Amino acid sequence: MANVQRLVLDVLKPHQPNVLKFARALAALGEGYQVDIQVLEVDEETETLQVAIEGDRLDFELISGAISENGASLHSIDEVSVVGK
Repeated sequence: MANVQRLVLDVLKPHQPNVLKFARALAALGEGYQVDIQVLEVDEETETLQVAIEGDRLDFELISGAISENGASLHSIDEVSVVGK
């Protein structure tokens, strides 16, 4: 089976939760998940983010659900790395 090890996502989120809380929520989804977030754009109500997540076995459905639960929207998957076993 192939395992997802890196995702780069384009995400639009409201100002709250702040980026630090948002990153912690995503990192807490799996053991060893590393989350890097770059704020690309800010307007009155939202922030456009590039979210990079790395780990041995990323669970995309769990990640996309957590994004929604935090009031954000997943716009696209911009990069993916998958390793076959």
